[in-house]
Amino acid sequence: MYLTVKVIKKIQKKTQRLKQTAKMFTFATHTNLSVPMNKIETIKQTILSEISLYSTAFEEVLKADNPMLEVVRGYVKQKTAVQFRPLITLLTAKLVGEVNQLTLDAAISLELLHIASLIHEDVLDDTTETPENTSFNNRWTNKIAILSGDYILSIALICGTNSKNVALLKSIASIGMELSDGELLQLIQKPISHTSEADYFKMIRRKTAQMFATCTEMAAISANADEQSIQHLRNLGEYIGICYQLNADISDYFADNNDGKIAGNDIRNGKNTLPLIYAMLNSENYENEQIKQWLNDRNLSPENLQKTVDFVHQQGGVSYAQTQLDIYKNKAINELNDFADSEVKQSLIQCVEYAANKEY
Repeated sequence: MYLTVKVIKKIQKKTQRLKQTAKMFTFATHTNLSVPMNKIETIKQTILSEISLYSTAFEEVLKADNPMLEVVRGYVKQKTAVQFRPLITLLTAKLVGEVNQLTLDAAISLELLHIASLIHEDVLDDTTETPENTSFNNRWTNKIAILSGDYILSIALICGTNSKNVALLKSIASIGMELSDGELLQLIQKPISHTSEADYFKMIRRKTAQMFATCTEMAAISANADEQSIQHLRNLGEYIGICYQLNADISDYFADNNDGKIAGNDIRNGKNTLPLIYAMLNSENYENEQIKQWLNDRNLSPENLQKTVDFVHQQGGVSYAQTQLDIYKNKAINELNDFADSEVKQSLIQCVEYAANKEY
């Protein structure tokens, strides 16, 4: 889908008015006259016109005349409300140039690919609840979920094809393979007693980090950045993705009484994340033998689950994972050192902070 220069200018004029409103809203928050914007909405203020272009184009590609696909469209809009990956893509392009049609095609294609993978992942995990709400497959059926995920994936491919950019098409194909590879690694993971830290990072790089890396790399390519800048920005995306996954895995060891979230969902679902891996590798056999048996036998009553969560905390697993998260957060920020200070650069740093501190 291509926007004419006239339409783009019209959107940009509208966005200028939105920026003025945003400034008034920000002032109101500092004077306790209104509820403060969340972190993502604050970051978006830097590129409101580009966000408007993206949102318009995204809406266009999701149009369908099939009633079931209209339901899918509503689900996609709900899942993409935060727009974190597109936000990073647009900011990265803006850092080294301007957002253009190829940037938009990349942002849309990769976000749709991400959503398709989430729907398929819900089916693979037999998920009934997600952190936000009822999962797609539980709300409808596994058959509808699979077909809907395939449909969204097809839209992503069409967007890539319309760009007529070989690099983008290769990126879509490559990241699709990486996502599947990462999920397969998780499905066939070794028993916890044979799982290493290296195994964990290999899995999350393929399952999560490569998507972010592709977003920032394609953004830089779309803005005609030089090779050195492209590499720095690809690294930035990879480290943001690692922070994002580490943060999610750490959060699983904390309950949230406000929304009924219990600790240990990943343990219950048989996922070997870094806190658990570290705790098992750095404790004596007599300490972890019972935990190992529960995990291997999948004998996780609520009581056993809580004991396992407590064990991971006591053995320093959560603290160690937090240390690794801080390391990757700093590595991500350091990748921006060679770029001139600007509002856009500061917004990307805020994106790193968001990925490392997001509350799940």
